[in-house]
Amino acid sequence: MTEVMLVTTLEINGQNQSFEDIDPSMPLLWALRDHAGMQGVKYGCGVGQCGACTVWLDGFATRACQLTIGALDGRSITTIEGLSGDTLHPVQQAWIDNDVAQCGYCQAGQIMSAASLLERNPNPTDDEIEAAMAGNLCRCGTYVRIKSAIKAASSVMTASALFYNAVQTEEVSA
Repeated sequence: MTEVMLVTTLEINGQNQSFEDIDPSMPLLWALRDHAGMQGVKYGCGVGQCGACTVWLDGFATRACQLTIGALDGRSITTIEGLSGDTLHPVQQAWIDNDVAQCGYCQAGQIMSAASLLERNPNPTDDEIEAAMAGNLCRCGTYVRIKSAIKAASSVMTASALFYNAVQTEEVSA
């Protein structure tokens, strides 16, 4: 029996990338790490329970260890490397300001889940934060600081959404 190899093209952090001669059953996690050079996505458990491998698939947080590369042709992936541009994302800055990381292993997945939450719900309650982050485990137990960082990022994001920049606004004619 001959193994079937496909060409899969993904948009990774805004750039198209083709994966050729890769087993279509390869988990996205390994395609990202071993073939696309995205080292921010981590292997934690391999069964989707710890959240270390969290990336965005078409804007939604998902576990890269549970997705096969062959099922993702044409889809958009955002990793921790693509979360922000020239400056830190507000969640990343809040992580630093709140001294969240200890060992750091889970941080990329935690940040991707937190940023996804705030994209959809810019002012979450404690219960909503806990529900959104329940699938991300932290071996060091920094959950109180994680929640504080999410609240801080929420405040920054909410405040910046209220800021009106007349220079970047186009005038609309009636």
